Amino acid sequence: MDIQSLFAERIGGAQFGKSTAIYKFEKIKRAKRAAREAHPDVEMLDFGVGEPDQMAPRAIRQALKKAVDDPANRGYADNGIAEFKVAAAKYMADFFGVTDLDPATEINHTIGSKPALAMIPFCFVNPGDALLATIPGYPVMATHTKYLGGTVIPVPLLAKNNFFPDLKALEQTDLSRVKLFYVNYPNNPTGAAATVEFFDELIAFAQRHNILIVQDAAYATLIYGRERLSILSRPGGKEAAVELHSMSKSYNMTGWRLGFVAGSAPVVAAIAEVKDNIDSGQFKAIQIAACAGIADKASSEKIRAHYQRRLRKMVRVLKAAGFKAKMPGGTFYLYVPAPKGTTSGRVFANAEEASQYLITEHCISTVPWDDAGAFLRFGATFESANRADDDRVLDELGRRLASAGFVF
Repeated sequence: MDIQSLFAERIGGAQFGKSTAIYKFEKIKRAKRAAREAHPDVEMLDFGVGEPDQMAPRAIRQALKKAVDDPANRGYADNGIAEFKVAAAKYMADFFGVTDLDPATEINHTIGSKPALAMIPFCFVNPGDALLATIPGYPVMATHTKYLGGTVIPVPLLAKNNFFPDLKALEQTDLSRVKLFYVNYPNNPTGAAATVEFFDELIAFAQRHNILIVQDAAYATLIYGRERLSILSRPGGKEAAVELHSMSKSYNMTGWRLGFVAGSAPVVAAIAEVKDNIDSGQFKAIQIAACAGIADKASSEKIRAHYQRRLRKMVRVLKAAGFKAKMPGGTFYLYVPAPKGTTSGRVFANAEEASQYLITEHCISTVPWDDAGAFLRFGATFESANRADDDRVLDELGRRLASAGFVF
C-alpha cells in the first residue's frame, strides 16, 4: 500500500515528510544540544522560552483540586459551562471596561487560543478568499487559511511604524477578496501594545472594507506604563472584531489550555458551530478552576509585576552590551535589532546567524526573527529559583554579552 500517495497537497502531498528544510525552532534545539555537549560545565541561559516560568495562582490550583472530585464535572463540556462565560464577561468588564457582552451569546470558551485561531478560517474562508496577517507573528491562522485554499497577504510590522501595520499603505492593496485581518496586541514578538488611536483607525479601516478583525489578545493583562485595552471597548469594536483571550500567559496556565472568544453574537455563534464539530470542550473542572482567578486583579498584577521587574533589568543589561533595548508596551519579550557581527571579525548575515552564534559560542538562547528586519527576541520567562537568582542569571547574561563584543 502506498500511503505516501494519499497525503493531502495542503501538507505536501507525496513529498510530505521528505523535506530537508529545518524549522527555526528545531535549529535552536539542535544548537542548544550541541552547545551543552561542547560546554557541559556552562549553564545554558535560555531566553527563548515563550511560556510562563511560574505555577498558576494558588486559588486556581485549589479550585481545580476540589472540582476534579465532583462527579458533576466528569462529562463533556461541549461549548462551555455558563459559569466560565459569566466569569469571562466579568473579566472583560473589570479589566477592560467592556460591559456590554452577553455571556450566553457573545462569549464562548476555547481549548486555548491556538485552536480558536485554527477554527476561525473555517467560518469565513472559501477558496480564493484572502487574509491579512501581520508578520512577524503566530502563523496558525494563516496556515489554516492556506489549507482552505485562501491567500495570505503578509503585513510587515516595522520599527519605523512602531510595529503597527501601515494601514495607509494597505489602502493601495487590492482588498476585494480579503475577509479577515489578523492582529495580535500586545504583540508577540515585538512587545508593541495597541493604542486607542490605532484601534480606532483599525476599526474604521475594517468598516470601510467589510473585513473582520481577529484580535489575538493572549497577552492582554501583561501591559506596562499604560492602561489595559480591548478593541471591544472602542466604538464599533464589537461589530468589527472578534477578540481572543487566553488564561495561558495572564494566569500562568499554559498547559491547562483554556481561553475564550468574545464579540458579536453571529461571529461567536459561527465559531461555536465549527468548534462543536472539532472538539467536545475543555474539562469542566478546569473551567471552574479558572473562575476562581480570571477576574482576580491581585493575582494578575502579581504576575505582571514579576515580568516587569525582569524586563527592566534585561533592558539595562542589553543596553550595556550595545543592544538598542527599551521596555516593551506589553508581553514578556524584548525585541531588539540583531548585531551585525563581532569586533573579532565575525559577520552575521541575518538574525538567525546571530542567534546560532549566541547559542554555540556563549550558551545564550534567543529566538531570531528575519521576517521584517533582523531582530532577536529575549524572553523574560527564563528559569530561576527566586528574585536573587533572577539577578544572578541576568548578571551572567551581561558578562557573556560583554565578552562577545558585538558590532551593531
